Amino acid sequence: MGEPEPEPERRRLYQVWKGSNKFLCGGRLIFGPDAGSLFLSTVLIASPLVGLCFQCVTKLDSGSKDKQALGMPALVATILLGLTNLAFLFLTSSRDPGIVPRNARPPERGGAGDGDDPASPAAADADVTTPSTEWVATTLANPHLRLPRTKDVAVAGGHVVRVKYCDTCLLYRPPRASHCSICNNCVHKFDHHCPWVGQCIGLRNYRFFFLFISTSTFLCLYVFVLSWLNIAAQRGAHGGSLLKSIAGEPLSVVLIVYTFVSAWFVGGLTVFHAYLMSTNQTTYENFRYRYDKKENPYDRGVAANISEVFCAGMPPSLNKFRAWVELPPPEAAFDDGGGPLSSRSKIDLVGRDEKIDLEMGHHHNPAAGTPAAILQGLHYAETEKNGVSVHVKDRESAEAPDPLVIPDPEAPRHDGAKAE
Repeated sequence: MGEPEPEPERRRLYQVWKGSNKFLCGGRLIFGPDAGSLFLSTVLIASPLVGLCFQCVTKLDSGSKDKQALGMPALVATILLGLTNLAFLFLTSSRDPGIVPRNARPPERGGAGDGDDPASPAAADADVTTPSTEWVATTLANPHLRLPRTKDVAVAGGHVVRVKYCDTCLLYRPPRASHCSICNNCVHKFDHHCPWVGQCIGLRNYRFFFLFISTSTFLCLYVFVLSWLNIAAQRGAHGGSLLKSIAGEPLSVVLIVYTFVSAWFVGGLTVFHAYLMSTNQTTYENFRYRYDKKENPYDRGVAANISEVFCAGMPPSLNKFRAWVELPPPEAAFDDGGGPLSSRSKIDLVGRDEKIDLEMGHHHNPAAGTPAAILQGLHYAETEKNGVSVHVKDRESAEAPDPLVIPDPEAPRHDGAKAE
């Protein structure tokens, strides 16, 4: 009897996840690779609140009968506002921002890989047929052809947008998705990667991010106003002199300066994202001037755009990070019969150094020379050879020497000399 085959190794998905995320509580909490910045953000938020609470406590213990701006109501309100702000910070940084599930191999038909969830938006987009998607099967059979960088996808309202192929996740990104180089994931409705929360901001945490920055702005104004009111309330004890009152409350002066500077930063950020939310844009789209020269297909009006952020149901995560997965045997990575690594190496992908933003609607000249008639519908006319960009028509017109022909010693060379 032969030896029994060893059982495949099983691990949780979060334990073998290829992104740069950090997981806690058995995969229930997901953070970015720079999650350590949460400690700094917490300190920056808590420091002025602790100072204000300390002042409230000292005013309670002073036993002064004069009217005080700081007291028990201010103390309770400060604690509640601070905890609410920190809760929004935690909800923003500890949840899946909308990570698009990776494919185990490149797409074969219309951009959907073998591991795609049929119900996912990425798989739904694969139903759109374009010249690029029809050509993918030919690409798999011919290693010298290149996988199309883009394909056209229909979105709501009859608009057609162009989506890119992600070389890392091996999929055509859903509309408005982008790949975060820090977290190494494609994220639905990618806005930006925020270093202050240590997480990508996307479809599933943008609501909490806006609440976090807006409550931070309110806290700055709250502490700023209460500190001034506290100084004004001490004027009676200093003969009505405002300067003496300021000198007698150094902690209030520090809080005023600190919150004044902070309010410009978080306040400006809040105003900017209020504008983005009302026009249904993302930071990524706005910085790339995506809708400066064309209509925004996602803009449905200010009220509907704001309602989409705060009132729409939260979409579930497309990744079950606590699910069990079976690891392939070590030799599967080197198997030419369809392993995850070999299947990717069969396709010569366009280099990542491409500078042209194909999502902006830039069209290459399809009339340039192509190796096959099926390539005429594609949106690129250049290929790369040995790291140098070479036009196909120039490559076809070049005279390539035949390696099987023996040169004639007596034949004249181009410079008029004979071959030695």
